[in-house]
Amino acid sequence: MPDTLFAMPYIGQIILDGRLNEPCWSEAMTIDNFTQREQNEGIPATEKTKVAVVYNSTEMYIGIWCYDTETNKISAQQMSRDFSWGSDDNFEIMISPFNDNRNGYLFVTNPNGALADVWVGDEGKDFNKDWNGVVDAAVQKNEQGWFVEMLIPFSTLKFTNDSSQVWGINFERNIRRKKEQVMWQGWSRLYDIEKISQGGKLAGLHNIKQGTKVELKPYALAGTELTNDKPSNTDKIGGEINFDITPTLKLNFTVNTDFAQVESDRKQINLSRFSLYYPEKRQFFLEGKNYYDLNIGSVRLFYSRKIGIDQNSVIPIIGGARLFGKLNQTNIGIMSLQTQEKDSIPTTNYSVIRVKQDIFKQSSIGLITTQKYSDKGYNRIYGADFSYSTSKIFGNKNLIAGGEFAFSDTKVFDNKENLNRDNLSYNIFLSYPNDVIEYDLAFTTIEKGFNPEMGFTYRNDYQMFYTELQFNPRFNSLPFFRNFNFKPIDINYYINPETKKTETVFYELRPLGFVTKSGEFMEFNVQYIYDSPTENFELVDSAVIPAGKYGDTRFEFQVSTFSGRKISAQAFANVGKFYTGYRQEYAIVTFFNFNKHLNLSFDWQRNYINLPEKSFTTDEISSHFDYAFNPEFQMGLFAQWNNEDNNILINYRINWIPKIGSYFYFIINQEFNTENAIKLERTTIIGKLIWRLAI
Repeated sequence: MPDTLFAMPYIGQIILDGRLNEPCWSEAMTIDNFTQREQNEGIPATEKTKVAVVYNSTEMYIGIWCYDTETNKISAQQMSRDFSWGSDDNFEIMISPFNDNRNGYLFVTNPNGALADVWVGDEGKDFNKDWNGVVDAAVQKNEQGWFVEMLIPFSTLKFTNDSSQVWGINFERNIRRKKEQVMWQGWSRLYDIEKISQGGKLAGLHNIKQGTKVELKPYALAGTELTNDKPSNTDKIGGEINFDITPTLKLNFTVNTDFAQVESDRKQINLSRFSLYYPEKRQFFLEGKNYYDLNIGSVRLFYSRKIGIDQNSVIPIIGGARLFGKLNQTNIGIMSLQTQEKDSIPTTNYSVIRVKQDIFKQSSIGLITTQKYSDKGYNRIYGADFSYSTSKIFGNKNLIAGGEFAFSDTKVFDNKENLNRDNLSYNIFLSYPNDVIEYDLAFTTIEKGFNPEMGFTYRNDYQMFYTELQFNPRFNSLPFFRNFNFKPIDINYYINPETKKTETVFYELRPLGFVTKSGEFMEFNVQYIYDSPTENFELVDSAVIPAGKYGDTRFEFQVSTFSGRKISAQAFANVGKFYTGYRQEYAIVTFFNFNKHLNLSFDWQRNYINLPEKSFTTDEISSHFDYAFNPEFQMGLFAQWNNEDNNILINYRINWIPKIGSYFYFIINQEFNTENAIKLERTTIIGKLIWRLAI
């Protein structure tokens, strides 16, 4: 069967060194029928690639042969764990032990032995790079190419308890100098590797065991904070206990939860009248996050940063429990956490229950409820969603349609007012995400009383109509261009549900965009923005936009070079009218990939704002410095500054993986005031060890 790879049982020892010289690799079944997805769809790969899988009762080994006729041109700039693989030669493995045409695990490695692992849900709709599995790989390079041995313990994966297993699987190789992408199955441009319903099958797995049933992850932390006052020392212990309730369902208990190792947020200057969104970075909440997500359009019903953070202040978490995973065809996510009392904030319980049922081949239906409860009151959300997905519309095209619905229930104990009027929200959508033609359509309503206190919404009290049509044609006769990008329609139209008056309109026309065969990108956009704030709102430096009706025309230009080079860059410019005046917005990002150990990036965003009453400039600058000694030991520095806060924030981290699943962090955070002169105001030094014990 050309779409099935049979794994071979093997009892002998395999030394993980990338040499592929054990007897099993010559005895096992190999597949080598790789086909181009890019640049020449449907054409055989220009470089030979082979894959084989062997296993024993507790772990699986994947052997990969990436032959190359020009080994001196192999591109591999990174070595760190969880690296960004988009610019390197790499090999990707998508495994779905559930064999459910929806969910699975993506493992990526490159010629330097860098390793990344990702949880993938709904065939790429959920893409969690922060999931960390117990997995290892070794690479060997020689004059014939680069070769990989990857070890995946079965305890890393979730699968049923059947004696005989058939899993979904697919493989992808990227050869960056040729801009060539080859896949084993599903090589159409309509499907990415995450589209596991188009992949192949891994068979021949018999009597395998997940092994670990209980996992202990205690941590110890010690640190000090230095300010103008006397030093403040801290020490802390805590940890997690994980139980495999079933082979596919995990129960997690956490005590004295701490996130000291997390990199600082990128500070943003808000030049709008709406809330800013900051992504979650805490590993505890990122693991399994897809089991708790449900969005009403752009509204997040569960936003984990509402737990343990208030106005950028840390609220200690006493502890809690989580249950997440898959039971037959049902995805389950249950979480309950209790935070400590701090200042005027009472001790509070945060809970969420999310259930999603697989139906048909690629579709789902689900429910969610969240609750925030303290002695001051409670807030609850009840919601449901449905998604129909197919890859067979018009033959082999993709189509997704569905909707979400939710309402809030809020009670303040010392307030008799009814807070549950106009408390509904819903969204219906249609998406046609394909290679040449992309089309999206949605209608969203968020009533003014809808109050997701455990969620995030950047605005409320609106109805919004959204539609976007985009064409990505390819002309094989043109030697320079890979594809063009034209967008005649991209509109977000907001109205007030009560008055039916237009509040905001965003329209974008893209007369020209393209990607070259060498990997460069450019697009030019014309934008029209209508906004009618009913109240004055402040930008920065006491600059005020008065209530009124404004129609602004703006022009936008974006360009980037191919990221696989030693030096690459992205540039952005957006100029035109801005409420009562004019705005020029510029941004540049540069990347310096010196070698496989050292990577540096720098970005600068500047706004020139000219209003009748005043003119001002905003600047946001940041830089990342990363040095990987090897895939298990790396250090990084993140520095940032903006002229609204007038301070420099520096985050220095050392991350060492003494063994797979265990981590040591050494962190230094510093804050400098730059208002009059550069002055050090605060230094925090922390060491944290997390140790994994499997029972």
